[in-house]
Amino acid sequence: MKTLVLAEKPSVGREIARVLGCNQKSKSYIEGPKYIVTWALGHLVELAEPEDYDPKYKTWKLEDLPIVPDRMRLKVIRESSHQFRAISQLAKRKDIKDLIIATDAGREGELVARWIMEMVKWKKPFKRLWISSQTDKAIKEGFASVKAGEAYDNLYQSAVCRAEADWLIGLNITRALTSKFNAQLAAGRVQTPTLSMIIQREEEIRKFKPTEYWTLTADFGAFSGMWRARGNEGSRIFRKEIAQDIDRKVAGKTGKVTSMKTSERTEPQPLAYDLTELQRDANKRYGFSAKHTSNVLQRLYEQHKLVTYPRTDSRYLTSDMVSTLKGRLDSIEVGPYAQLVRPLLKEKALRVTKRIVDDSKVTDHHAIIPTEESLRLGDLTNDERKLYDLIARRFIALFYPAYRYDSIQLTVEVAGESFHAKGKAVKDIGWKAVYGVEASLSNEESGEEEAADQVLPVLRQGEEISVKHSAIQNHLTKPPLRYTESDLLARMEKNNLGTPATRADIIEKLLHTETIERQSNRLYPTKKGLQLIKLVANELRSPELTAQWERQLEDIARGRGDAKQFLSGIRRQAAALVKEIATSNVEYKPHNVTGSKCPECGQNLREIKGKRGKTLICPDRECGYRRAAEHQLSNRRCPQCKKKMEIRSGKAGKFFQCKPCNVVEKLENVSGGGKVNKHQQKALLKKYSSDEGLTSNLGELLKAALEQNKK
Repeated sequence: MKTLVLAEKPSVGREIARVLGCNQKSKSYIEGPKYIVTWALGHLVELAEPEDYDPKYKTWKLEDLPIVPDRMRLKVIRESSHQFRAISQLAKRKDIKDLIIATDAGREGELVARWIMEMVKWKKPFKRLWISSQTDKAIKEGFASVKAGEAYDNLYQSAVCRAEADWLIGLNITRALTSKFNAQLAAGRVQTPTLSMIIQREEEIRKFKPTEYWTLTADFGAFSGMWRARGNEGSRIFRKEIAQDIDRKVAGKTGKVTSMKTSERTEPQPLAYDLTELQRDANKRYGFSAKHTSNVLQRLYEQHKLVTYPRTDSRYLTSDMVSTLKGRLDSIEVGPYAQLVRPLLKEKALRVTKRIVDDSKVTDHHAIIPTEESLRLGDLTNDERKLYDLIARRFIALFYPAYRYDSIQLTVEVAGESFHAKGKAVKDIGWKAVYGVEASLSNEESGEEEAADQVLPVLRQGEEISVKHSAIQNHLTKPPLRYTESDLLARMEKNNLGTPATRADIIEKLLHTETIERQSNRLYPTKKGLQLIKLVANELRSPELTAQWERQLEDIARGRGDAKQFLSGIRRQAAALVKEIATSNVEYKPHNVTGSKCPECGQNLREIKGKRGKTLICPDRECGYRRAAEHQLSNRRCPQCKKKMEIRSGKAGKFFQCKPCNVVEKLENVSGGGKVNKHQQKALLKKYSSDEGLTSNLGELLKAALEQNKK
């Protein structure tokens, strides 16, 4: 008897099969003496579409909403149905005694496997492989200690609730908006409050009115100090004449040191990475989008096996990992990390504190750290190396001592006015040595233009010191900045919007639906986004409702929540949100109306972006007219400017045209009546061009070849 193993992807399935000694390869599985390893292709099963419940839902009508089935159905995804059939056949084999779920160890992976099991009507026992890395060692240890499948029932229930809630809210609201306003408008449980946060920031910027203010700095020779109001009220002066009066008052005067305080400060090493924090750092450091970071990280985990499970929300490790930490450091003792790791390996024991290991702060998966797989930097792409570098240095820094320095604050009184200076004396660079920098303390939070940290001379209280020079600086208060992806991820995390695994996809969805756009690494709402947010209910805009749902989903995953009660509430909420849209008096003005008319009904066409470029569509869905917005480029080159010519249509049929040069050539002579492809070019040139003509340009050769072909 054999065990069926279900992986999430073919690449992972092949690796598991190799480790388990399965050698008999088939198109859809690999068989061995004890195991048969097969795989999904991501999701093979999904929630049924509305038209699967009733054909009338193929047409989107406001009066048919809300669509809230009593029991949600599943269906096999058509594009990958061949693999589903293969798994279904394997499940029926009489020599299969049980199943091991080996999909990704998380909520989404659990859903992938359980929905397949439901559709193939799996009745035999099943177990769960739960591993945090893809190394051979982790796979072997994982199979030696597989868990009972039922132990993950709550996680599965939570995953089902999340998927059904997204369907019920997202599908109904999107259909309601699209039907009511006759435009492609999409909203959702997480994406709408995320869009709302971006628009709120835009409103803050729009309403912001800059205020002029001044600061005053005094140069005491060995250091400089900034004027502050009595009672430490800040350094901003909102009337220029006051700044000028103070400047005249202190110019060339001698003051006294009234205080000099030295206090030791300690900055502990940063916590290990979870997915959101890694995405934020990669965005700040390298400009990576959250989605790009996820994709690169997945390759480091799955293909190179260099890092642990990516989609984690924990920044701590578990106590059972302590014995593996030196081995992980040993595996990265290469290249730029060798000199950083060597001192740690020489120690009898690593410094492991509660800041590194805390079982109470790890749920499904621990923080992202390197595996014990040998590091070969040459195998990594540039982006993979950059991301791995962030993870490796953060991991090494965990075992370095805290950064310690003396913070020195100095106050000088001059003619009754106070000037403040601050400095820093490093005592132990500690973990900052891992990064090769000694970063100064940031003043961003205070919003004050303080004098930067400087080397301060040793002075005694009461010592006299003269003002060598003083200067007034002019400033304007600044509006809040638009969010970067790093900022937005932090806000989503703070408001409990989505999960580490879904936040990147939510941002990409907003970009894809053209409700936001990227400009120089900042996120801006579009005209469409600004209008869309006014069309949905206040409840859906607010992060509070979604955060409440997320907490309920988390409770279900922990076995403390009620799935039926949650989904019952979601159904009621979907109906209420649809009703609010249906009765709304808000108007929507399409942002993408063009000057082109529909040849069928005469309405102005609207431009939409798709995978194949821009398309012009008729706003009347019953009409259904559509055409490409951009003319197709051919491989035919203009004989004058040598650029590719467009294929256009006229009364006499299709023709080539170079608009800048106004060169027109007929298309009928080309076989197939379409664009001249590379094979046609090659064949025509070979057939009709002579050796002496090879120095001519491509356009002339093709023209000559076509003429010859016509004769």
